[in-house]
Amino acid sequence: MLFGFSVLCSCQNRRIENTDMHRTVGAGNVSVADGMTVTDSSGRKVLVPRNPQHVICSGAGCLRYLTYLQCSDRIVAVDSSEVESRWYESRPYQLANPQYRKKPVFGEFRGKDNPELIAMLNPQPRVIFKTFADTGYDADDLYRRTGIPVVTLAYGDLTRHRKEMFDSLKLIGRIMGKEQRASDVVGFFEKAIQDLNERTAAVPEDKRPSCYVGGVAYKGAQGIKSTQPNYPPFRFTNTPNAVALEENTMFKNSVAVISPEELISWNPDYIFIDLSTLHADAKNNALYQLKNKPEYRDLKAVENDALYGLFPYNFYATNYGSVLANAYYAGKLLYPEQFTDITVKEKANEIFEFLIGKPVFDELTRPFQSMAFNKIDLKHF
Repeated sequence: MLFGFSVLCSCQNRRIENTDMHRTVGAGNVSVADGMTVTDSSGRKVLVPRNPQHVICSGAGCLRYLTYLQCSDRIVAVDSSEVESRWYESRPYQLANPQYRKKPVFGEFRGKDNPELIAMLNPQPRVIFKTFADTGYDADDLYRRTGIPVVTLAYGDLTRHRKEMFDSLKLIGRIMGKEQRASDVVGFFEKAIQDLNERTAAVPEDKRPSCYVGGVAYKGAQGIKSTQPNYPPFRFTNTPNAVALEENTMFKNSVAVISPEELISWNPDYIFIDLSTLHADAKNNALYQLKNKPEYRDLKAVENDALYGLFPYNFYATNYGSVLANAYYAGKLLYPEQFTDITVKEKANEIFEFLIGKPVFDELTRPFQSMAFNKIDLKHF
């Protein structure tokens, strides 16, 4: 069982009008002639300056997208999640850009922006990009309070909502004068997914082991019962996901919490552990649970020591570079003959270097005590 505005403003040069049943939100002191009108992910028509040099990113994952498009030098402030001190850091874009931690803070994490703090920023952002538009201030309200155009972005994903993800990257690229880079990033993802699929498409059905991924984070660290029914590394490598084998429409959720009985009944050949689970309390992480809870001891993956660690899938929204790296690791582990030319660490660093400008494999694995992309020994838990 699963548990799982039209704004009216008298300020000079701020403009709101109805166009094709959508409002066009002005861009402060930018004239229509000097700016351009875009349609954001919420269907709002927004007048923005061309190629703005100063912007901020509101909401989970938003800064990740600007980093992918090589706009790190245009970020003038960050939200609170980017400056917090912690013993681990699971976001590759943060590891590649330590300067983010020294930026002024304009609001709280998950889109809880502070208009007063934004008004005090120097230099002032010319555009506010915002993911998960239903969190914090409504985009129109935030514009009314700051006079800065707000562009909403659909975060999407690499499976069912890939088009939304790619459309958001292209929208950022158009606004930031990074259209070619956006096209390159989209092409990079498409090429990697195609490569993974082509390598594994011809593997016979009886050679495809059933797999489960547990410990997937969702608004914080989770235990073994938290999983991803539509887990991209399994889909990209044509690997049976034990959860997806269950014909239950509720499993369409991106993250699901299953019961122990369901995991026992599926009894997968391999269990992959999303290492974000180690951020949970000692007795609530997936590895402790697999070792110490009697209901899991007879799982064949536990009995056969077929437990393997993966980079965190979610950390302030999905880590897409880590998703691809996880897919290549899973592919090489499960179908070694199809990945003889792949060295996983080199491939992961190739992915990170393209997306965020730095090969951060070693930094990313360090907090996990070499469990990432390795077999996990439960004796240590």
